[in-house]
Amino acid sequence: MNLAKVVGIVLIVAGAVGLVMGSFTYTKDTEAVKLGPVELSVKQKETINVPVWAGIGAIAVGVVLLVMGGRKG
Repeated sequence: MNLAKVVGIVLIVAGAVGLVMGSFTYTKDTEAVKLGPVELSVKQKETINVPVWAGIGAIAVGVVLLVMGGRKG
């Protein structure tokens, strides 16, 4: 299995996950204030929305890489 096929499979899986999930969240730790021995930190939840066109595009490019990756010449 060559590199193009592996990248194609990864893009297809990532596109499908993006379409199914729609968005994902993560927690970001930031240091708000540090005053001597006292330290205040803030945890913020960040949400990233995955556009539908990005998921479909990743699947399409992945399929093209799978089809064209096996051809030589």
